[in-house]
Amino acid sequence: SLRAAEKELLPGFHQFEWQPALKNVSTSCNVGIINGLSGWTSSVDDSPADTITRRFRYDVALVSALKDLEEDIMEGLRDSGMEDCACTSGFSVMIKESCDGMGDVSEKHGGGPVVPEKAVRFSITIMSISVLADDEEEAVTIFTEPKPNSELSCKPLCLMFVDESDHETLTALLGPIVAERNAMKESRLILSIGGLPRSFRFHFRGTGYDEKMVREMEGLEASGSTYVCTLCDSSRAEASRNMVLHSITRSHDENLDRYEIWKTNPFSESGEELGDRIKGGFPSPFMETQPTLDALHCDIGNATEFYKIFQDEIGEVYKKVNPSREERRSWRAALDKQMRKTVKLKPVMRMNGNYARRLMTQEAVEMVCELVPSEERREALRELMSVFLQMKPVWRATCPTKECPDQLFHYTFNFQSFADLLSSTFKYRYNGKITNYLHKTLAHVPEIIERDGSIGAWASEGSESANKLFRRFRMM
Repeated sequence: SLRAAEKELLPGFHQFEWQPALKNVSTSCNVGIINGLSGWTSSVDDSPADTITRRFRYDVALVSALKDLEEDIMEGLRDSGMEDCACTSGFSVMIKESCDGMGDVSEKHGGGPVVPEKAVRFSITIMSISVLADDEEEAVTIFTEPKPNSELSCKPLCLMFVDESDHETLTALLGPIVAERNAMKESRLILSIGGLPRSFRFHFRGTGYDEKMVREMEGLEASGSTYVCTLCDSSRAEASRNMVLHSITRSHDENLDRYEIWKTNPFSESGEELGDRIKGGFPSPFMETQPTLDALHCDIGNATEFYKIFQDEIGEVYKKVNPSREERRSWRAALDKQMRKTVKLKPVMRMNGNYARRLMTQEAVEMVCELVPSEERREALRELMSVFLQMKPVWRATCPTKECPDQLFHYTFNFQSFADLLSSTFKYRYNGKITNYLHKTLAHVPEIIERDGSIGAWASEGSESANKLFRRFRMM
């Protein structure tokens, strides 16, 4: 009976059809786990090709996810007072796509096939379902995912043993998925929900990516590029001079156009002029992502920066020119020791979400202040953190207008005062440079929230938690 239950829950159990039929995708519905290389012709030489990736067919996985929500959909229809039989068409489904690379996923005592010890997971979350009844003007939302950042709502679509930096293999493996996704954009799914066939359209939004992956997918230079942002064309120097006033200009289509310009060089420019024209786009953009900010990596990026500011303040860098490495090391050791003693924070090799959450508190700042000699600088640190904590809920909340309306309202004022603090009191760090996530936090948050309603809900956190599960299954 467990086997039977499992069959129903895994993709490949339910019948469905597409109108018009999907281009280059087979019409069979009972397709379970397939070799991720299906739809790919060439051979992959360094590891045995048949063990490197497994996936579900995109449309089959979506059908399975929708059938999981069948009861919620019916309940949503009833709650919004719609006639069950009147609503057979006009459903639209919002999908969050996430993709994340994982470092070491070696087997503990494995004798398995030789595969790269790195993995990439591509997964989807159904964020919301709305329906536009025949006689209505406005669509009514009948389902919203209550926990968009839980590993339970984040369904795996494709698992690959490949290093996320290996652009060629990654694009080869994700190619068929992109093709299926493009085919589905043009078509409607007919699926029986609550005993009646209903038609669904899908909208895909790739938001669960960290900046490294966005740059990889959209064909932009790596994170250290002078072009500091994946949302606008600002250069690093410009972003540090003018921290707050930028609007979102980049898009997948624009990246594609720039790639064409780079390939053909229509204005016969020199390398430098051409580079300036395409603002840091080089390889071909491969997968469409939504220009947004990832809440989890925003936290991590900003905490990393604060961790460095704390060290600089302990060592009074604002007075000094070029301190030696030994000095810097001693400040870091002092900070780590203080954090471990007072807020029970063990030092980590690489900043992670949990460390970031605990470091970015008023309590941690008080402990750092004990090591900072001048009262004036202590005040500045306290203020910097208190303004930051006013801003943070805005990009963290699943629904900021409900959860933190006041902070949302004051965000503009707050990021202005935060930027003023950085460019005056902490000028020594931000003279002509700024970190990627600080720029996004200060320049783009209000515009993204106005466009999408939320940043937190669209984060990559669910995908990151699911990585933990994957790692555990693999180790066992």
